[in-house]
Amino acid sequence: MEKAAYKGWANCVRLANRAVELMITADVGPRIIRFGFAGGENEFREYPQMLGRTGDKEWLIYGGHRLWHAPEAVPRSYVPDNGQVSVEDKGRFVRVVQPVEAGTGIQKELDVALSAKEAHVKVTHRLRNTGAWPVELAPWALSVMEQGGRAVIPLPPRGSNTGNMLPTSVLSLWAYTDMSDPRWTWGEKYIMLRQDPQAKKPQKAGAATPDGWAGYARGGHLFVKKFAYQEGASYPDFGCSVETFTNADMIELETLGPLTTLAPGAAVEHVEDWFLFDGAGEPRNDADIDRNILPRVRAARVE
Repeated sequence: MEKAAYKGWANCVRLANRAVELMITADVGPRIIRFGFAGGENEFREYPQMLGRTGDKEWLIYGGHRLWHAPEAVPRSYVPDNGQVSVEDKGRFVRVVQPVEAGTGIQKELDVALSAKEAHVKVTHRLRNTGAWPVELAPWALSVMEQGGRAVIPLPPRGSNTGNMLPTSVLSLWAYTDMSDPRWTWGEKYIMLRQDPQAKKPQKAGAATPDGWAGYARGGHLFVKKFAYQEGASYPDFGCSVETFTNADMIELETLGPLTTLAPGAAVEHVEDWFLFDGAGEPRNDADIDRNILPRVRAARVE
């Protein structure tokens, strides 16, 4: 851990090993604004016109990785996070704590632990209810990814129609989801969504993902999130544990924890393990994913 300035923010924290580096903002947030190979480009999207800004009255996307609570609603989801956060060195990880959100009583925390040698980061997302009454919510971890790649979401195991009389999986569509849009690839085992800077309309979909991972492939790099899927739990948005959203600016790779009724003083956690790989190619279909992405996902060990 070292203090550093980053693109107009004077107070940031840099975590790095020989493989990867990340940058956490302390002037706004909690945000992880950068994650990438050491000395390489940022895998996250940045909004240049917003970098370095503080104190805005309206919510700003900035880019990078953030923590929300689901289901999405206005104004609850868009409480501004444009002020300072505390950053504590806990030895094996860094804890970032936001002041209690005005109007919701929810306090957001991130624990960020970088592997000593590997391209692996464990991010623990925590929501704490400081209010006087219970709140139903779910932790929601959103990574704003750089342009030009493809989000990869695995579907539950497929089967035949013999003996499978009832549905076995969930796919959620939004009012603006167009399944005929060429950015979508609807495979037998995977869904892919391609980010296109020339696209005119946004797209979004979500799914239940018992395999507990989702990825983003761009320029030969592969960013993977692993998380624990809780079978039988109630998830937001008709049962989604993974969602992806794109517009002309970016694409988001999102995971969600189960819905919970959070009592006053209680907290709930949602953990993502991030991995970054090189040489993964550009997936176009299920076979590409099985050949170049799935082996890397299986080899990514959660500590």
